[in-house]
Amino acid sequence: MPQQPQPPGGIRSINAVTLRTGDMVACVAFYQALGMEVTFGGADARFTSLAAGDCHVNLSVALVVDAAPFPGRIIFHVDDVDALYERIRGAGYTPETAPEDAPWGERFFHIRDPSGHELSFARPLASP
Repeated sequence: MPQQPQPPGGIRSINAVTLRTGDMVACVAFYQALGMEVTFGGADARFTSLAAGDCHVNLSVALVVDAAPFPGRIIFHVDDVDALYERIRGAGYTPETAPEDAPWGERFFHIRDPSGHELSFARPLASP
């Protein structure tokens, strides 16, 4: 499907998503294990920004440890779903699902961060 021209001032992409956490140390370690780089803050900060390509995940310390009633969900497109799956397992984390091909045309897997936010890592499948 061809990309539609955007009107002036139109939204073109998401630059950052901010998630709350009650455990900055665990979350920073988790996102670094995914290959993200701390660009501001860090494990001992109240606010941390991590780069993932051209986008960012921001973590903000919350007074509540649990992300209930509804945790956040972020979908990242990656170069190699299976390689990232093996990398995160090798770092000691357990994804909720194994990589699989979805009927909507992506290969993906899900994992939760230490604060309960769901992350989905996907790559569009090649067209037939």
